[in-house]
Amino acid sequence: MLRERGNTSVRPPAVAGLFYPDDEHELRDAVSAYLAQHKTGTAGAPPKALIVPHAGYIYSGGIAAAAYATVAKLRDTIRRIVLIGPSHRVYLRGMAAPAANAFATPLGKVAVDQALKCALLQRGDVVEADAPHAQEHCLEVQLPFLQMLFDDFTLLPLVLGSIAPEHVAAALAEVWGDAATLVLVSSDLSHYHTYEQARQIDAATSASILRREPTLVGEQACGAVGINGLLHLAGQRDLTVSQIARCNSGDTAGDRSRVVGYGAFAIHEPGHA
Repeated sequence: MLRERGNTSVRPPAVAGLFYPDDEHELRDAVSAYLAQHKTGTAGAPPKALIVPHAGYIYSGGIAAAAYATVAKLRDTIRRIVLIGPSHRVYLRGMAAPAANAFATPLGKVAVDQALKCALLQRGDVVEADAPHAQEHCLEVQLPFLQMLFDDFTLLPLVLGSIAPEHVAAALAEVWGDAATLVLVSSDLSHYHTYEQARQIDAATSASILRREPTLVGEQACGAVGINGLLHLAGQRDLTVSQIARCNSGDTAGDRSRVVGYGAFAIHEPGHA
């Protein structure tokens, strides 16, 4: 449930202690350790958008950190983050923005960007609803990384249900913004195949993503709706897509009989790759 604090409602953490540490100091140490495994920044411009996994940190934290390391040098630039991911628990048509004014983690609160939210609520395919966000992990697990990387930012969290890629692309286009806005799509890859089967499936999925084909299905990526929307926009705007890292739970903390795949991808605007 949301905790009411004066006139401000805060969506409390739902999976702290499950997907990531619920102790502030332990969480800071964990995120710092994952980020330290990767060189921060690149010689070229940082990406405008990222596709990032959302499993428990022991499974996909390293892949998420590889993605976030590419934007680490934007600490003083990023002021708005658009974060979209699939609704795992609540059936939804269209997209849902929260009524809550902030999201909390053990590291503190992040304010919801009211201007961006109000702009999207003018669309017919975006609703304001807390229920799809209340127990959803796919957005929450990204927040500690963002809180560690960026000093002062607002968040536009969107949970996606049944919706066509072109509608997601149109919504992203409205909030794409300038260099101060970072766009994130939260998604894992294949689920519950053997290690070798997952490697083959995820390699094919990665190839489709790199070709900017907005045709993924849920069996390839649980966040297929968000990825397809981003790829649809990438095709419209001639954005460059590249793979940052990919593995599965058999490479990290799980056995190899039934694994989940994880991938991180970068999206650059023309002339900035």
